[in-house]
Amino acid sequence: MAAHQEKKPEERKRKNTQNDTRASKVQWGRAWEVDWFSLANIIFLLMFAPLIVYYFIMSCDQYQCSLTDPLIDLFTGNKHLSDIWNKTPTLTYKAAGIYTLWVTFQVFLYLFIPDFCHKLLPGYVGGVQEGAVTPAGVVNKYEINGLQAWIITHVLWFANAYYFHWFSPTIIFDNWIPLLWCANILGYAVSTFAMIKSYFFPTNAKDCKFTGNFFYDYMMGIEFNPRIGKWFDFKLFFNGRPGIVAWTLINLSYAAKQQELYGQVTNSMILVNILQGIYVLDFFWNEAWYLKTIDICHDHFGWYLGWGDCVWLPYLYTLQGLYLVYHPVQLCTGNAIGILMLGLIGYYIFRMTNHQKDLFRRTNGNCKIWGKKPEYIECSYMSVDGTKYYSKLMTSGFWGWARHFNYTGDLMGSLAYCLTCGFEHILPYFYIVYMTILLIHRCIRDEHRCFSKYGKDWKRYTAAVPCRLIPGIF
Repeated sequence: MAAHQEKKPEERKRKNTQNDTRASKVQWGRAWEVDWFSLANIIFLLMFAPLIVYYFIMSCDQYQCSLTDPLIDLFTGNKHLSDIWNKTPTLTYKAAGIYTLWVTFQVFLYLFIPDFCHKLLPGYVGGVQEGAVTPAGVVNKYEINGLQAWIITHVLWFANAYYFHWFSPTIIFDNWIPLLWCANILGYAVSTFAMIKSYFFPTNAKDCKFTGNFFYDYMMGIEFNPRIGKWFDFKLFFNGRPGIVAWTLINLSYAAKQQELYGQVTNSMILVNILQGIYVLDFFWNEAWYLKTIDICHDHFGWYLGWGDCVWLPYLYTLQGLYLVYHPVQLCTGNAIGILMLGLIGYYIFRMTNHQKDLFRRTNGNCKIWGKKPEYIECSYMSVDGTKYYSKLMTSGFWGWARHFNYTGDLMGSLAYCLTCGFEHILPYFYIVYMTILLIHRCIRDEHRCFSKYGKDWKRYTAAVPCRLIPGIF
């Protein structure tokens, strides 16, 4: 939410970032206790999320991206599970070598090359930045160099494709399922290591939450900010690298495969590369801002982030490009322009909504939104030690249209990705369904915390801005 801390004179020596921590110490992070419904969801995801990823990728490899044909074959007895499994490519030494080299290279870029982009690019915030204060009162420092890592990686990719020819640009697609096994190994390994670390050598014991339920703790995480050494932060690395850096490389590999198979790259594949490339570049351009988001400031590091960033993100967020390899779609000019405009407008809303919130926070409301002084509701809350603090919740600009209008823009962009694939199969539309569920769930989580924090003032805010995502509807 668009909240900016404002303190009375006698409290001005306190850091702004500490206020939220003290106010929400009881509510910070994940739950202290696990109810049966949450536990059932956790066990379901632990059991079936890896199978869902496998099913989607297998359906493209063996059934031309049909999600129903495998089930029909199984129910009619045309095939058995063993038949499908035996046709699935296995882990190979080549894939293991590629994946190990990839992760090692990203670790090297993350740890050993200080950011230089902030010295060259006006407006870009990189280099050493501070995150939010943790519940233990620790202010973590981060080396923000994701944009630099993305640039170096892609320069090398194109240098290889056009000059060195060390490997084929289709290398990712050609090893996609063997690489899936590598990604799963890393995802489970880092999640298990994070859990063991939280018991025996946590980065900060006061930033750990133990519910006593193994499945919940394993999935949702125990440590708030697990680290190795001074700079290797698990959450920042696995959230941003290697999965998101790979996102655009994966799409480029899909485009190269299209070129190899059909002698051309379709305009739908170009749109996917452009629209998702904008999203990825936006993430890295605003990586310092990302330190203040729910992933870093609220979530613990467990299987949900560890396995999710290694497997779920690179394999399911790139389904549109994978689909277009098997079903190349050449859009008519009008449809292509319409999809492009939908994606760009969605991105504009997403970016400008976040910009308005950031500007409002930085200036304590002393700014102009759409040419006018912003409107807001002043809220108060009590910290654990009984100190009263004040916040401002903006009710103008995009934030006056809906309480999470940035998510609305995000969903518009997500829909644009899917529409590039036409309507022959439902597989490419998994992304918009998943993002809708994810972002609505985030809305509910965020608003639950805000209600716990602000009480009746939050009710005043929701009365002023009654809609969550779609003005006048929801």
